[in-house]
Amino acid sequence: MRERKNALVLFSKPPIPGLVKTRLTRLKDGIFEPEVASGLYHCMLFDVVEICCAAMTKMEQDSEAQVMALREDGIPEDEIVRDTFELIISTTPEKNVAVMEKLFSDAGEWPRELVFICDTGKSFDEHYNDSFRQAWERGADCVLSMGADMPALHTKDVINGFEMLHSLDGVDGGGIVLAPDQAMGVSIVGWTRETDFDHTGVFYNPSGLTVLPAYIQKAREAGLPALYLPAVPDVDTMGDLMHNVTLVEALNYCAPFEDNTPPWRTAQALKEMGWDKIVVPPNDLHDPREEIDK
Repeated sequence: MRERKNALVLFSKPPIPGLVKTRLTRLKDGIFEPEVASGLYHCMLFDVVEICCAAMTKMEQDSEAQVMALREDGIPEDEIVRDTFELIISTTPEKNVAVMEKLFSDAGEWPRELVFICDTGKSFDEHYNDSFRQAWERGADCVLSMGADMPALHTKDVINGFEMLHSLDGVDGGGIVLAPDQAMGVSIVGWTRETDFDHTGVFYNPSGLTVLPAYIQKAREAGLPALYLPAVPDVDTMGDLMHNVTLVEALNYCAPFEDNTPPWRTAQALKEMGWDKIVVPPNDLHDPREEIDK
């Protein structure tokens, strides 16, 4: 039986005030103190990890059930694939690996083993490439990557990402999957071991392209198939935060009805901050309705 090893690489930083989510703080154009912004990021990080763990557990259970069903149907062992999953938390510099390990250890037990690595490089492109290199060296056949500042992440987003990667597994030359964020960037991206692809020129594009079109341009030039995942917003700016506040509220309410793992820590932090509700003043910036509303 073939064991297909899947890695989810989560890019993250320790929640240190003044070093994370600074665009939400008075240090830049936000309104929060650095300690508040870092505390909010801390909750997002833990929520995203828990959501990813839940998705991986479900995928492993489904894979095991499929293996048993195929065996019962008499399918030869060499035609059966069992999927295993590894969650890799990538951070930098090297000293932050121990910081992150302690952060998660102090929080108690996690649903699965977490692997911590240090990504290196002189640019974000190089850091991203280095984390993928380490995932391949650990034996991964498929790698999916994302950031830790996405409290609206759904377990289905993770599952769909890997299912799309699996549809590319065995395709000659491989292929990529990607999900956009809300601001011309990419929130989830990954590819198979057979894919000759990297992040070079994406985050520092010489033509000035933003991240999403830069990935598409690279895939087009390489003649690679690319599969599109639904958008998953992250949180960088105050506008991003306001949008995510509404999503976090909805996800927490809907979770019991759809067996999802919700971002409950982020929801609790937003409530404590007094940011659990977003309201806007009325405005007249809409199409004329005189002929409609009578």
